[in-house]
Amino acid sequence: MEPSSPATPTALAETVAALQSRARAELAELVAFASVADEAQFPRSECEAAADWVVRALRAEGFTDVALLDTPDGTQSVYGFLPGPAGAPTVLLYAHYDVQPPLDEAAWLSPPFELTERDGRWYGRGAADCKGGLIMHLTAVRALKEHGGVPVNLKVIVEGSEEQGTGGLERYAQQHPELLAADAIVIGDAGNFRVGLPTVTATLRGMTLVRVQVDTLAGNLHSGQFGGAAPDALAALIRILDSLRAEDGTTVVDGLPSDASWEGLQYPEEEFRKDAKVLEGVGLIGSGTVADRLWARPAVTVLGIDCPPVVGATPAVHAGARALVSLRVPPGTCATEATKLLTAHLESAAPWGARVAVEQVGQGQAFRADTASPAYASMAEAMRVAYPGQEMQVSGMGGSIPLCNTLDALYPEAEILLIGLSEPEAQIHAVNESVSPEELERLSLAEALFLTHYADSRN
Repeated sequence: MEPSSPATPTALAETVAALQSRARAELAELVAFASVADEAQFPRSECEAAADWVVRALRAEGFTDVALLDTPDGTQSVYGFLPGPAGAPTVLLYAHYDVQPPLDEAAWLSPPFELTERDGRWYGRGAADCKGGLIMHLTAVRALKEHGGVPVNLKVIVEGSEEQGTGGLERYAQQHPELLAADAIVIGDAGNFRVGLPTVTATLRGMTLVRVQVDTLAGNLHSGQFGGAAPDALAALIRILDSLRAEDGTTVVDGLPSDASWEGLQYPEEEFRKDAKVLEGVGLIGSGTVADRLWARPAVTVLGIDCPPVVGATPAVHAGARALVSLRVPPGTCATEATKLLTAHLESAAPWGARVAVEQVGQGQAFRADTASPAYASMAEAMRVAYPGQEMQVSGMGGSIPLCNTLDALYPEAEILLIGLSEPEAQIHAVNESVSPEELERLSLAEALFLTHYADSRN
């Protein structure tokens, strides 16, 4: 098919705008899959259906070698390749179709797996993180195809277990190092610092996830008959978890530094309080600037505790209790070493000789990008056009994308860029996750322009 017009910025912008109704319809289809990669909560068939949707979408756009990859953690990722002009550079686009659980569904103002428009945003689990990222990639590809074709060799990888941190795609990539090789890699799983401010993410914190089991008795005991002398495992667990924070809330893990500073874009405290929806009168935790705490220092979070709920609780001294603990670590800190330090801290903090067993559940290394590379210049130019009057900003992100380090190790010459739709208003991982349709449109255009500029820069 003959292109309707040259791939000028204006022509691409008009085409991307015209594609937004299709983008919304397809995002609604994707959000409808409850693709939580945890069979204990949701059926595997939901993830399989989402993966099949991605396969069909890539094939429909002319991708070849489209394949479902059975990764070592038992999940599926989707790969596709779209050949470009002879001698063109190769760009890898990344997104993931698995999502976080909806949490308290009663707290959602609309069904979590039904894309719903409200107050100018589209609500639904995965709308921003990261099904919207896949739609962004598809929209950019479609816009370029209408104006002469995609000017690079394009690889797409859509992961099925990113939110679980089980490392399936990382291990698969290590076993098949040629598969994802590229000159530039665009990770569509980050986000702008705020709506309307184009941002690339330069750093990601690494993470370790551990399960802590505390045991004190052979079985539960009547609290009236034994309470006051029998060691309560739940109380011991609470003491252990409390040891992970200083009085001001700063994360404390013996041997792990927690005083680094962030140099770069800052996050004003009042803006953070608004974005995080901190209740009036409640203080922030930790010390230093907000950027220090989010992007340059470790952060511990207790993700869950197994103990009897209040409703139905009995008067018992508990024999055992367990918790799931997440520790985020900044670039420069090895996640493997942090896991060892966290394990030692938890074990040493046990009161009354309580038995503590720590099991590692997940782990990912921190990442730092080279923002002086040529691909960043191409992205800056693209964002300048997609966001008139704005210059590209560089920020950190407190979250983890373990695949980045795997790709960086496998392809040290590749330029890795992180963009995406997860700006603060998106409230990813929380109830009422949403995406800004304006951001989806702007970033789809930015990606299309980036691919054009990057191809030109390599000629």
